[in-house]
Amino acid sequence: MSAATKPAVALGIDLGTSGVRAALLSEDSALVDIAAFPFPDAAAARLPSIWWAGVQSCLAELASRNSFASLEGLAVDGTSGTVLAVDVDGMPVGRALMYNDPCPDPTVVDRIAAQAPADSPARGATSALARAIHLSRRPGVCGVMHQADWILMKLGLATATSDENNALKTGYDLATERWPDWLETCGMDIALLPAVKRAGAPLSPVGATRVALGLPPGCHYHAGTTDGCASFLATGASAIGDGVTALGSTLVVKLASAMPINAANYGIYSHRILDFWLAGGASNSGGAVIRTFFDGDQLKAMTPNLRPDTPTGLAYYPLPGLGERFPVNDPIHPPRLEPRPADDVTFFQAILEGITAIEKSGYDRLAELGGPKVLSIRTVGGGAANPAWTRMRENTLGVPFLAARSAEASVGTASLVIAGKARWP
Repeated sequence: MSAATKPAVALGIDLGTSGVRAALLSEDSALVDIAAFPFPDAAAARLPSIWWAGVQSCLAELASRNSFASLEGLAVDGTSGTVLAVDVDGMPVGRALMYNDPCPDPTVVDRIAAQAPADSPARGATSALARAIHLSRRPGVCGVMHQADWILMKLGLATATSDENNALKTGYDLATERWPDWLETCGMDIALLPAVKRAGAPLSPVGATRVALGLPPGCHYHAGTTDGCASFLATGASAIGDGVTALGSTLVVKLASAMPINAANYGIYSHRILDFWLAGGASNSGGAVIRTFFDGDQLKAMTPNLRPDTPTGLAYYPLPGLGERFPVNDPIHPPRLEPRPADDVTFFQAILEGITAIEKSGYDRLAELGGPKVLSIRTVGGGAANPAWTRMRENTLGVPFLAARSAEASVGTASLVIAGKARWP
């Protein structure tokens, strides 16, 4: 029986930076079908009404090709740190504040810095907690929630409920599993925040909205996760020591660990997912640096001429400008992209080597801070398609490179539903 003819038991919905995607998985985690709704532009990506339109479009597309009768659970992932305020009817009050928006009131950020624990992910200029506090002050606000939480309510969940992964940057305490009292000191009325459950935990049977969306009565809502955590799960990584590198505009490394690793001064924090911790950090280096020098056609033409087994020895540290977050934390860390050779292929290769060295330093940093040694690496993002770069990375990191099961966050979120059913039957 092919995956396409297996009944779908799990639905994962991904609210990403560029659009909405939804995936159906069978009981053995095989992909049954997937649907996508690209956001028309950056402005639309900020609008809750567009998020919801995207979800409805994806569900309608999936329902046109598949039966939902066997669905047992659904979950939603969203961009980490995106928050919105709602009124008594659950409708947005003003615009949402996105994951990369600074808090409009810097005094809130300062107050958090004075009150929050030193290793809290709620600290910093782009603090999700700071955005939540700012939103909570709008007239008529009856609740503040994350992007994924709001979509679950639009899907019929009766009570605003979040997951630990989305709640982490809003100040949720994973040790005590509650919103800590110091949030009130910072100006956050905890009563406005959603309840929080562990990622993947079942919440309740689907609500009345199921009639319009075609969801069966036996289907349950599950607590979701962030898009980053969902992307990790989508690859199939789950064993301690499994690493996932995202080679996109920036370089992101994530590592499955038996214990949490938290070092706010390096931008490192840990999410709890089922039976392991997911620790990681993001460098300012990555594909965006390459794109400042070469366009897509140039990169395509140069790639076959790369010599991954013959290093250039140029020891670059590619950055788009001053400053680095991880694996070193230095706001004035300078880029190092000189001397520039006359040959563009050599220059391109030296940049790739530099990003690779940063990747290795990232995994080494996580191990230095108490994490496991990386034992395998799966890769997602545009850089994963470059075989010469993969060879450079294999040579440098010296661990097996495994194929990612999927690069779709929606697949990871649907797999979280399946794992959650097994953990909380």
